[in-house]
Amino acid sequence: MAVALALSLPGFMLAQTMPGTAASQPATTSTSRAASAPISSGGVSAPAGYTLSSGDQVAVEVFGEDDLRTNGRLNSDGNLAVPLLGSIHLAGLTPTQAASKVTELYSRDYLVNPKINVTLVSYGSRRFTMLGEIGHPGIFEMSPDGIDLLEAVAMAGGYTRIAAPERITVRRHTASGEQIIKVNAKRFTKGKGGGFRVEPGDTITVGESIF
Repeated sequence: MAVALALSLPGFMLAQTMPGTAASQPATTSTSRAASAPISSGGVSAPAGYTLSSGDQVAVEVFGEDDLRTNGRLNSDGNLAVPLLGSIHLAGLTPTQAASKVTELYSRDYLVNPKINVTLVSYGSRRFTMLGEIGHPGIFEMSPDGIDLLEAVAMAGGYTRIAAPERITVRRHTASGEQIIKVNAKRFTKGKGGGFRVEPGDTITVGESIF
């Protein structure tokens, strides 16, 4: 009986260890699932219709092509360096429009039906400058929602007594170079900037009345 009992112990002990081995299988499966989950590039919640501008940090993700992923800030010209494509202009586009542009460029020569996502990671400096006949000339910071011209005037303390709202000059940097825009703000009603939106980097000069 003792011998029979001794001979039966290894089998008994093996039977006891088998459930532990089987129990470890779900943990392996769980780890595998976690490894296959997509990696989030993070980002901020941009207002509806938000367009990218110089200084904004964006992440470009090319699904299935990890070596083509990039994360950087748009330079002063509104361009971003993208693998294979070089420097491309993304300022003035929404993240969705930027993704479409990058998709089109990759599709031309490099990838077949690429799936690309562009995410706004953080805002750049959104400053503009007010000069001329304004209460408090200087540099101001706008919100991500943007502002119109009359809001910019209000932030700078309003017009002086000799200001000429019909003679406002906006100096703006674009991809094609410096642009000078003449604006007649006298046509705008109070609280409405006539649809003229101030862009980051704008220098706005309010002229003086000619008596």
